[in-house]
Amino acid sequence: MSDTYVPLISSGVAGPLGVVHLPRLWQKVSLETAGKLASGYPAVGKGFDAMTLAALGLEEQAVRNYIKQNKPTYPEFEAWVKQNATSLNREAIEKHNAAVRGYNHDDETRRGILSACGMADDASAPRDGVSLNNLDDWYEFHQAVLK
Repeated sequence: MSDTYVPLISSGVAGPLGVVHLPRLWQKVSLETAGKLASGYPAVGKGFDAMTLAALGLEEQAVRNYIKQNKPTYPEFEAWVKQNATSLNREAIEKHNAAVRGYNHDDETRRGILSACGMADDASAPRDGVSLNNLDDWYEFHQAVLK
């Protein structure tokens, strides 16, 4: 197996706090900290990662520092989030979750992911970012580990 890992926690997954994408963000930053994040995956990107940090009122560098210094389990990370988030309330979480679940990639990104996966870009193809990112992750995992 490879020394690096494709993150396989979906952006659509929430932990006990109910914040979608937060478990994936924790996994990616944790993998980067350990030098094990697969090439092509940013630990903190400009899409769902930035949306999640902004929605919760968390500073990117503070998240990176906490994970680097403490190597927390996911429940430990959520406990830290509860203590440090400036906008952790039901309304902010629901608004964030709806934004993540409702996000659609641009046409070029969608076509590229579907093409790599050997899927037609037709009416049955997924349009939402979470589903397309899942397909992309599964394809990259297959290429890196199973092929």
